[in-house]
Amino acid sequence: MEENRVMVSSPFELQLVHLDLKGAPPKVSYLAEIFPLFHALGANGILLEYEDMFPYDGELKPLQANDAYSSSEIKEILKLAKLHGLEVVPLVQTFGHMEFVLKHKEFCHLREVAMFPNTVNPHKEESLKLVGTMIEQVVALHDDLRWFHIGCDEVYYLGEGEESKQWLQEEENTIEKLCLTHMKAVASHVVSAYPTVKPIVWDDMLRGMSEKTLRESGIAQLAELMIWDYSPDLDVDSKATLIKKYQKCDFSKLWFASAFKGATGVNQCLTLIGHHLKNHEQWLKVAESSPAGIIQGIILTGWQRYDHFSVLCELLPVGIPSLAVCLQALKNGGYSEKVKEDVEKSLGISSLEINTYMSDISGTFPGSEILSLVTQITFYLKSSVDELLENNRYVTGWFSPYHRKRKKIHPIMIHHFQPDALRLLTKWTTVTQELQTAMEKIFSISAAEEWMEENVQPSLQRLQGTVDDLDRAIQALS
Repeated sequence: MEENRVMVSSPFELQLVHLDLKGAPPKVSYLAEIFPLFHALGANGILLEYEDMFPYDGELKPLQANDAYSSSEIKEILKLAKLHGLEVVPLVQTFGHMEFVLKHKEFCHLREVAMFPNTVNPHKEESLKLVGTMIEQVVALHDDLRWFHIGCDEVYYLGEGEESKQWLQEEENTIEKLCLTHMKAVASHVVSAYPTVKPIVWDDMLRGMSEKTLRESGIAQLAELMIWDYSPDLDVDSKATLIKKYQKCDFSKLWFASAFKGATGVNQCLTLIGHHLKNHEQWLKVAESSPAGIIQGIILTGWQRYDHFSVLCELLPVGIPSLAVCLQALKNGGYSEKVKEDVEKSLGISSLEINTYMSDISGTFPGSEILSLVTQITFYLKSSVDELLENNRYVTGWFSPYHRKRKKIHPIMIHHFQPDALRLLTKWTTVTQELQTAMEKIFSISAAEEWMEENVQPSLQRLQGTVDDLDRAIQALS
């Protein structure tokens, strides 16, 4: 398809944007706005990590989040992706990162370690049946799939379950063998059920394995590997060595995975573009040094949570300028002043800062209002409240916790800080309401509430509490 091809200066035929739906999943109406932007910026695919947002059915119904997409919404998303020249690759975790499944009482008996909901027990036939059913339900809603990502990264505590401990006592058994056996079983399920679909697995569990172990396992005949590294100082030489090793183990195609957001801090609110741009520049160097024909494509990951239970990191609209810069840098084989100007024009941003956080930013791209308001809040909310409550001598000297508890205030002091407190409260209440409104256009009410509770309420409640205590103290004077 002509429109699916990326400019020749990119070493990547496929450039997929990762949508991590396990936190603040966007409404379909927002995806309809940003899919054309993804395409215009140089993407030609999407890695769709469903997690608990897929409308699982039957025995899997408990996996659905309260605000999961419906089947018709999934079909609408896939239709929109096709319309804008974006090939969809679904991602379903089938080994580690299984919290969204194993937290439920119906499936907790399938945990590798009874206490921990992250890794599935690879010894139980029921585990394979479970992930097989998950894959089947997801594939059933997709047409013309070429790839299916089965996850398999960060399989923590593998080998530490009771059954594994017993199994590992056999001389020929190792954790590596245990890992490969489950990966192969899942990949085989995909290949036999859907002969035209190629499974993809994250590479981290295989990196430390010997060539002999990998080659003899036969995993390379079943799946393609996705090498991930989100670091700005990614070591190009060690990646080249790793690629050679994987090639020797008969992997015919490899994918790379970079990050445009969600990889610099578990509770990060703003995206530092330069950090992610450097990561992509390093991947370009790796691509240049790679053997011809081995690279299938690159995934630009945009994590929304570090895992199912962690807080939200940068919201998707906040990461759009970083995504734009990274996609354009890949498309043009590097970053330049022209790339910067093209991105500014595409996003309606007057001047883009790459290596520092912008304290004031506005744009015209879908969701830019959220970026602008989140920036204001991140830069100034906590600092302005702290300044008033901790550095204003009239508050610290005449309205301390001691005074507040006893409703005591020197009448003269009221005039020294009450106007400032009320002005701040009015300002931040207005900004918060604007953000709430903007967020509810793009996200569910629960996602908006979660972000506000984490990032706004702590400071706003401190301020509101001070104003309320001041009112009570004033009333006690009369």
